[in-house]
Amino acid sequence: MVLRVYTITLFILLILLTTIRLSSANNAYYTVCSNTLFSCGSVKNVGYPFWGGNRPQFCGRQNFGLRCENGPTAGPSIHQLGTTNGGDSLRARVVSINTSLHTMSLVQNPFSRDNSISCEKLIKNETVFNLLKPFKLSPLVANISLFLSCRGSVANYSASLKSLTCNGVNSTADTAYFVDKPEDVANISKLCSTKRVFQVLKSELDELKKGKESLTGVLKKGFEVEYTVDFDACSACQNSGGVCGSSDDNEKRFVCYCSDGTHTSQICHKTGKKTLKYVGSGIGGGIFVFIALLAIWYRRCLKFGKARNKSLDRLESDLGKDGLYFGVPLFSYKELEEATNSFDHTRELGGGGFGTVYYGKLKDGREVAVKRLYERSFKRVEQFMNEVQILTCLRHQNLVSLYGCTSCHSRELLLVYEYVSNGTVADHLYGQKKYSDPLSWETRLKIAVETASALSYLHASDIIHRDVKTNNILLDKNFNVKVADFGLSRLFPNDVTHVSTAPQGTPGYLDPEYHQCYQLTDKSDVYSFGVVLVELISSLRAVDMDRHNYEINLSNYAMNRIQKCAFADLVDPQLGYESDFKVRRMTTSWAELAFRLLRHYKDFRPSMDEVLEILTRIQSFDYEALQIEEMEKKDLVQITNLLSPSI
Repeated sequence: MVLRVYTITLFILLILLTTIRLSSANNAYYTVCSNTLFSCGSVKNVGYPFWGGNRPQFCGRQNFGLRCENGPTAGPSIHQLGTTNGGDSLRARVVSINTSLHTMSLVQNPFSRDNSISCEKLIKNETVFNLLKPFKLSPLVANISLFLSCRGSVANYSASLKSLTCNGVNSTADTAYFVDKPEDVANISKLCSTKRVFQVLKSELDELKKGKESLTGVLKKGFEVEYTVDFDACSACQNSGGVCGSSDDNEKRFVCYCSDGTHTSQICHKTGKKTLKYVGSGIGGGIFVFIALLAIWYRRCLKFGKARNKSLDRLESDLGKDGLYFGVPLFSYKELEEATNSFDHTRELGGGGFGTVYYGKLKDGREVAVKRLYERSFKRVEQFMNEVQILTCLRHQNLVSLYGCTSCHSRELLLVYEYVSNGTVADHLYGQKKYSDPLSWETRLKIAVETASALSYLHASDIIHRDVKTNNILLDKNFNVKVADFGLSRLFPNDVTHVSTAPQGTPGYLDPEYHQCYQLTDKSDVYSFGVVLVELISSLRAVDMDRHNYEINLSNYAMNRIQKCAFADLVDPQLGYESDFKVRRMTTSWAELAFRLLRHYKDFRPSMDEVLEILTRIQSFDYEALQIEEMEKKDLVQITNLLSPSI
C-alpha cells in the first residue's frame, strides 16, 4: 500500500512540474504586465490602462501611450489626445496621473518648453487641440477664446472684451483680447483676424481676469482631463487574480491576463495564480517531507472525505421536496440555460466569491438575474441554502427579490433573482456609468436612506448582511435601491451579543474589531455602511493602492479629513460643496455621521435604526430657512458693528 502511494506521489509530482513549465510558457503576458509599470519624472509606477517605455502596449489600452521625454522639461508625454491640422497625434506633457479619480494633469506643448512666447506666436500657432475619446475636459477646466488683429469697432464690445498680457510685459506687442461673455464670441470673431482657444483651470482663469497672472504663466500650469475605459471589466479581472490588458492584434479588445493564460471572459480561474505559486515554491524544499507524510495524510483524508460527503448528501437531501425549497419555486437547469443563452459570457452582469451572475429572460417574459455557483462543494451548498433561506423570509422594498432556484439534482446550483436594470452604486460612482449617468447629490442621499432602511429591517429580523458594499447595492431605472448578495449573511441568535466566526467580507469594508476579535455583531454592518457613506460623498473607491500607505483604505482617508474639518477635501467637487449652501450643510452633517459609523470600537457606533433616523433628518431639514436665518444674523452683526462707534 505504502509503495503504491509513493509511486502515485512521484507520478503526481512529475505532472505538476510539467504543468508549471507549460503555464510558464502561457503566462508571458501576465508576467510582463504584472511586473512592469511606467515611471518617468514625477509620474511613478503607473499601470493599466497606460503603457510606454518598458511597459508594452498589450499591458494597456490603445489611446494611453506614454513617452518619456528628456531635456529641461523631462517627463512623460501622452499621444492621441487631440489632432493637429495634419491629422497626426498631438503630444502633451503629463504632470500627474490620479488613477483613483481617473484624471490627468497636462501641459500642452509648446507651453511646457518656451518661457517667452509672444502673443502673436502663441495665438497664431496652427496646432488646434481637440480632445478625442476616451478623454474629456474635467469640470475644473474652462475654454478661453483669445483674439489678435482686431478692427477698431471692437470698442463697441468694451463691456465684454478684456485685454491680457501673454508674458506680463504690458506692451502693445504682448497684448491679446478675450471675451468674458461666451455669447459674444461669434460677433468678436468677425472683427478679429486671428482666434485661438485654450484650456485653462477655472481657478487660474480668475487670476488671469484680475491681471494677477500672465497667459503664459496660466498655460504652464496646465489643465485637467478625465478618461474612461472598461473599469468594471478590469476590476473583475483583478479581483480574480488577473492583470488587465488588451489583445495583441488589430482589434485591441480588453483581455484578462492570468497565470494560466489569456482570458476574454474577464476573470481568471480561481486556482491559477496562487496554486502554481505555492506548488512551484514548495516542490524544491518539501518534496521529501511530503512523500514521508503522504501515507498518513492519505488515510486521514479518506476518512474526512467520507464524512464531508455524508454531510453534503444530508444538506442536498433537504432540497427540492414537493417542487419547492423553503417555499421557493424550483427551476430546471435547461430552462435557465435557455434563458441565459447557454450562460453566454456577453450576458455576464458581474461576479464575486460565490459565483457569476448572468442576465436572462424566462419564457413568461420576466427578466431575471441568474447566479451560477463556481463549484459544487460543501461550503457552496451551505451558502446556497443560507441565501435561499434568508431571502425567503424577507419582504422589503429595498431588498432584491428571489424568484427561485434549481433542485439539488440539477447539473448546477443556480439562484434566480429579479433583474435590476441600472447597475450598482459602484458603477455610477467610479465605474462605466460615472460619466453617462452620474449621481446627483439628491440621488446619493436617497440611496443612503433606502440602504439604511434595508439594513435596519435586516437587523430587526436578526440578520447580519456581512458584505455591505457599493457593489452589492443595485439600482433600478428610478434609482431605487435593491440590496443584494446574501451568501455570507448570518441569522443572529436572539440570546447572544455576538457570534464568533472567522472574518468574511470585502477588504476596505471589514469592521476592524471584527477582523481582530472574530466577534461578529450588527455593528459590523454599521461600519461597512459607514464606508459606503464615504464613497457616496467622495466618489472614491473603498481601497486604492495609489493613495498614501495609511490612506489606502478609504475609512482612514475619511477619518483623517473629518478630524481636521477638511470637508472640502473629502467631498466630490462636482457636488458643489463650495458654492451651494444646502449641499455644504448636508454633506458636513453626512461626514460627521460617517465619522461615528467608522469608530474603531463597535460600542461607539450607533445602531442602524439611529443611522436611518439621522439620514432622514438630513434629507428633510429646511435648509433654505436656515440659510435665511444665518444671513439675517450676519446682517445684524454687520449693522451692530457699524453702529457701535456712535453708541
